[in-house]
Amino acid sequence: MSAPAILPNAHLEAREILARQGLRLPALTLKHLRDAGIYFQPSISIEHQHLARRYVLRGVESGGAVANLGAYSSFVDEAGNLLGWLQRVDSVGVNGVHAIVVAPVLVRLQILRVERTYDLLITAHKLSAVAHNARPRLMSEILFFGRRGTLEMELWGKDASYRGSVAPIFYSRAGEILEIPTHFENAVALITSAVCCAGCRHCHLLQPEAMGRQSSPT
Repeated sequence: MSAPAILPNAHLEAREILARQGLRLPALTLKHLRDAGIYFQPSISIEHQHLARRYVLRGVESGGAVANLGAYSSFVDEAGNLLGWLQRVDSVGVNGVHAIVVAPVLVRLQILRVERTYDLLITAHKLSAVAHNARPRLMSEILFFGRRGTLEMELWGKDASYRGSVAPIFYSRAGEILEIPTHFENAVALITSAVCCAGCRHCHLLQPEAMGRQSSPT
């Protein structure tokens, strides 16, 4: 008789883990990403700026794609506007770390593509003060979570000219369309482009400086 009372708490805990850590990919998916040479880092850390005497959040734009698979993670602000990077990261390899961002508040977009099927998670992250000037806590919230979305276009191939202007469609279990929050539509289109960018070497969301809703390279 006690099981039904436990389920809501278990569901809440699972959502908190998802909001904090991001998409939890199966071992087989992780293996295929490694084999394809795709590295993405969705984690967010709390850092202390000693000169400014404040705490901030640090994130990394990373990822890329091959023809049949892609994964990418990046950040925008609370209004969905593109953020300026702290520093760009160039490397010999492709489909890896592209830039680092530091800000008091971050909205993370994380996406996985397998052929024409997409998973998308959008989460908000901010710091919550604690007593006695101790290290603040990271507060995370799910803003959108869509699984097995579809986009019947080969953005990594013959339909590459549409990159940056289209995004997958997601449905609920009952078959109803899950609406992506309007102010994140541009960012979702850009990260959809990123997860189809084979051999990616550049940023798709983070910019040299804050540039509003301008599009990035495709």
